[in-house]
Amino acid sequence: MYYATANGLAEEFNNTLCNLLKKVVAKSKRDWHERIGEALWAYKTTVRTPTQATPYALVYGVEVVLPLERQIPSLRIAIQEGLTEEENAQIRLEELKALDEKRLEAQQRLECYQARLSRAFNKKVCPRSFQVGDLVLVVMRPIITTH
Repeated sequence: MYYATANGLAEEFNNTLCNLLKKVVAKSKRDWHERIGEALWAYKTTVRTPTQATPYALVYGVEVVLPLERQIPSLRIAIQEGLTEEENAQIRLEELKALDEKRLEAQQRLECYQARLSRAFNKKVCPRSFQVGDLVLVVMRPIITTH
């Protein structure tokens, strides 16, 4: 059996997706299944603070072409449309070769971000040491057996 709470990353993503859906669904909240594509698009095309990259770029190696760029051609689109198939294939191969580097850089940024968060958290924590015989407060919570 799969429990989402056992996987912290999945749980965090589910929370993020729910928050995005709250912003795009109607008041009736019955059209969430029609709006999930919009929410996922927003997630995939937004730069994540820890990695300084979009999830789309880390998967495909290029930044996403926004629908607006198709309606109002940007420089990037104009350059791509002027290329032959061979030139386009060559550029795509170079982008794919650089993808591992981009992912490695994103991983390093993520580790630095996590270290900064850890240092900031640890500044606020007061170290305490307990000796045998010290009085401590223990909170006993009931075990919940239903899911």
